[in-house]
Amino acid sequence: MGKRNVADSVLLLHAFPCDGTLWDPVAQACRDAGWRTVVPDLPGFGTSPRLDGPPNLDAVADEMVRILQEQNTDSCVVAGVSLGGYVAMNLVRRYPEVVRSLILCDTKATADSEQAQQNRERLAVLCEQTPSDTARILEQAVLPGLLGDTTRAERPSVVERARRYLQQAQAPSVAWYQRAMACRPDSLAALAAWSGPSLVLWGDEDTLSPADEQLAMLEALSDARGVALPSAGHLAILETPDAAASEIIGFLDSVD
Repeated sequence: MGKRNVADSVLLLHAFPCDGTLWDPVAQACRDAGWRTVVPDLPGFGTSPRLDGPPNLDAVADEMVRILQEQNTDSCVVAGVSLGGYVAMNLVRRYPEVVRSLILCDTKATADSEQAQQNRERLAVLCEQTPSDTARILEQAVLPGLLGDTTRAERPSVVERARRYLQQAQAPSVAWYQRAMACRPDSLAALAAWSGPSLVLWGDEDTLSPADEQLAMLEALSDARGVALPSAGHLAILETPDAAASEIIGFLDSVD
């Protein structure tokens, strides 16, 4: 396929507590299909410094818009997995002109319950109190929910890669994002007010963002299709990358 216009860009936003490499197979498929692909590390992960100021995903979305402006990109397809989906929905709510099309992977539009907020605060405090123990804390508290049963039973290399992401996470970033995610608003109204084409993609073994959350987003969106990827959990793009890439490229072709 020939070189596309600079506007034919895809912004890929990753999950907590990973970096942009989580998207590698999908990003390469997008590039092979001729799409200009932007895969930034969210502030505080990978090589990107943490943001100043109180925890709030507004600041993360603002930073993503700044990065797009540096790339001379006024609007693009925005894709987000998990935490990246929260940031993508923040962009829909606050910068709708930036989002040409939307891909939401293993995420949810509803706000945290009071119990979920308390759980996030406990995790943040644990990591702050014993920062040298952050990897072990995350492995116990986060890893079980990130991957599906099939992956844990049959894909040891994927389990190890997810564990390496947890080992790289720094306590201050973990605490900042836990509190930022805890205070995020419900985004269903924002999705309902937005009229662009959307893909909702999730692993059918995802227990963190289960099917009822996906159906709620599909009901809110006016132009959306949903796909459940078999034998995958909360990180379906990592667990079944070929299937995820195929669905995403098919969606990009449909909105091109």
